Amino acid sequence: MFNKRDTSSAEPDRSTTEAPIRSSSERASAPSSPTKGAGAVIGPSIHIEGALKGDEDLLIEGKVKGTVELKKNSVTIGESGQVNADIFAHTIAVEGRLEGKLIASERVMIRKSAQIRGTIVAPRVTLEDGAQFNGSIDMDPETDALKNAFSAPAHPAARSEKTSGAPISGSADKQAANAPAKSLQ
Repeated sequence: MFNKRDTSSAEPDRSTTEAPIRSSSERASAPSSPTKGAGAVIGPSIHIEGALKGDEDLLIEGKVKGTVELKKNSVTIGESGQVNADIFAHTIAVEGRLEGKLIASERVMIRKSAQIRGTIVAPRVTLEDGAQFNGSIDMDPETDALKNAFSAPAHPAARSEKTSGAPISGSADKQAANAPAKSLQ
């Protein structure tokens, strides 16, 4: 009953019930995702030039040049990431190298391993001791750059008739404009 050697049924097997413990560097490099899964990864051997758009979180470990637009998601530039781009995202974390604009609707986190040259526009900015930053920071939540970057585009139906074609004034003109085109046979 009190035999210390017999542990067959006294304690559950914890090797399958406990989650693995991650180091702080592993947690820092993983993109934060409050609502979605792990997201997409641009690996260290991948080089991308152009515009990146999407609806999921992104971890960049490779090279990206151009524009990154994930306005409702998180973008993390990992320690091996090298980015020469303007980034528009909900949350941005930088551990690698970046040259360009960081525009976030929520916050930008600059880790101690980061090297940044550019502009940061976000309501909240965290700059860890040891990070290298050369540029400007705008933390005004009412700034035009932030409003323009995250404002909803105008709906096409909201355009006036004058910008979408010839003005239609009378009922006969409206019927003619809406009538199917006659074929010339």
